[in-house]
Amino acid sequence: MDAGADARAAAMIHGPGMASQLPGRREGGDNLPMNRSRLAGLLAFCAVVLPHAARADEFQLVEATIADVQREMRSGRLTPEALTRMYLQRIAAYDRRLNAFAHLNEHALEAARAPGAGPLFGVPVVLKDNVDTRDMPTTAGSVALAGSMPLQDAFIAQKLRAAGAVILGKGTLTEFANFIALAMPTGYSSLLRFRLFQSGGDLARAGYGFNPFDPRPDPRNGLDDGRPALATGGSSSGPAIAVSANLAMVGVGTETSGSILSPASQNLLVGIKPTVGLVSRTGIVPITADQDTAGPLARTVTDAAVLLGAMAGHDPKDPATAACLKRGRCFSDYTKFLDRRALRGARIAVPHFSYWTDSLGRPALSAAQKKIMTDAIAVLRAEGARVEDFREIPDQADLNAFPGCGGLPISQGCSTVLLYGFKRDLNAYLAGLGPGAPARTLAEVIAFNDRFLVDGTKAALKYGQALAIAADSLDTAAGSADTRRYLADRAKDLDICRTRGLDVLYRSFDAVLFPSNRGANIAARAGYPSVVVPGGFVDNPAASPPPFAPPTPFPEGFDARPAPYGVTFSGPAFSEPRLIGYAYAFEQATHHRQPPPSAPPLPAGQVNSQ
Repeated sequence: MDAGADARAAAMIHGPGMASQLPGRREGGDNLPMNRSRLAGLLAFCAVVLPHAARADEFQLVEATIADVQREMRSGRLTPEALTRMYLQRIAAYDRRLNAFAHLNEHALEAARAPGAGPLFGVPVVLKDNVDTRDMPTTAGSVALAGSMPLQDAFIAQKLRAAGAVILGKGTLTEFANFIALAMPTGYSSLLRFRLFQSGGDLARAGYGFNPFDPRPDPRNGLDDGRPALATGGSSSGPAIAVSANLAMVGVGTETSGSILSPASQNLLVGIKPTVGLVSRTGIVPITADQDTAGPLARTVTDAAVLLGAMAGHDPKDPATAACLKRGRCFSDYTKFLDRRALRGARIAVPHFSYWTDSLGRPALSAAQKKIMTDAIAVLRAEGARVEDFREIPDQADLNAFPGCGGLPISQGCSTVLLYGFKRDLNAYLAGLGPGAPARTLAEVIAFNDRFLVDGTKAALKYGQALAIAADSLDTAAGSADTRRYLADRAKDLDICRTRGLDVLYRSFDAVLFPSNRGANIAARAGYPSVVVPGGFVDNPAASPPPFAPPTPFPEGFDARPAPYGVTFSGPAFSEPRLIGYAYAFEQATHHRQPPPSAPPLPAGQVNSQ
């Protein structure tokens, strides 16, 4: 094993009771990477659980569904504890290359042994590491929040446990859900960087998750800082990596704009970004309550529907979920909407301007991406849908002219909604952590990052913190000039994206079809739902047609693997039942999902089914 692989192996699982050794961090909170002998012990511990059958009728863990494992459990051939051990063995074998997990739950086996019931009984779930758990740190991938132990579970974590889920661990993520720096690659975080460095990794190159469809660093000049050759998508990168590589059965991501859809597409998964208000945000590290939501990541639409039903519902502490009190908006079981014939008669619009093209109307999809979309449209029509291609969103040019604001100076003509909400809502979240919180305000996070040195390097600031600084510059006091601008910007967002945009389209159509996550922005600002489904593979890197410059090629002999690519159905508020039906019908007609070859079956991942 080379030094880099050695470091990744030592860094990928974190044991109990070990101090973080970060300046100002509390003892016993954020656990350090375990050493190789302990990792070997875990491998041996997990390997003896199950018989190594090799029959055609055996149950295979790789690509197993919730229905598969629950059938095995009902038959007595499998237990939740055995299933959890099987996933732990896969994590021990493969996460040394992938860095999907930030923390493993030291109580997972205990939880798996507990009696229970529910739609997720015995199902190992990975949560993004911005979802509070009472038994693991919640860090948002930030070295400034290392050791942060929430006082209680997030509302959705409580619901998942009540539904019988085994919380296997916390997934890595793009730091602060990719809202701290302007050019941070997906799957990178300062906390992962520091942990890998402590385990012997190269500080200049450490800190990234890797896509299981090509888990290698990028060798190209100017991009060879350790980042992956095949992007992970983000910011819910870790849960997506884990679910795609069969290191967990299902995962929970969060999205403000694209952070479920992007990693689902990049990892050949199903992702559901729910309507804002369908799923509670209480106990989740925020960007802004105006757009934030949590949602499922799964290998099948059916599993995503099961998970969504367990997560959805009213939370008295999250006012947005009051919408669930109205009959017919939120459901505890979305599997009843799985309909192989759902596309018959469905009216679907396909906007091209700014989705297949750039903001000037020039074609922007590569030939392979365009083929995936045209093939998808052909499938929809064959399944009975009425598809209107080139049906544009009426005020798309207005949306293009009103982007989100970036770093300082904050210009006019951009939306401050995310910047303003990040300061307002993160400060409120940190204040709720109690007196032991490692940081109490966004300003303290910024200050910690600025003074955190490793061998003379500002290790928290590889990509800077321009967005955090810009957000903290805003005055969020009631009646301030910044507050008045935020309110005006939020009203403009809703006018463009809802009233004059998508709502006009939805008078005549049931859904919109977008390439991958390219339609995430308009749906996210509107608070509307989207479901992405595997669509196939494209070249990496994808090359847009002229006049766009070609991407930097990989060196001769590198043999870059193809990149997964998804297609996304988006609809009006609380249209999840309809979208899930469309996604299921498309999935059943195409079956594009396949497991990544970098994480093949292990001998212990089998159970004789007789």
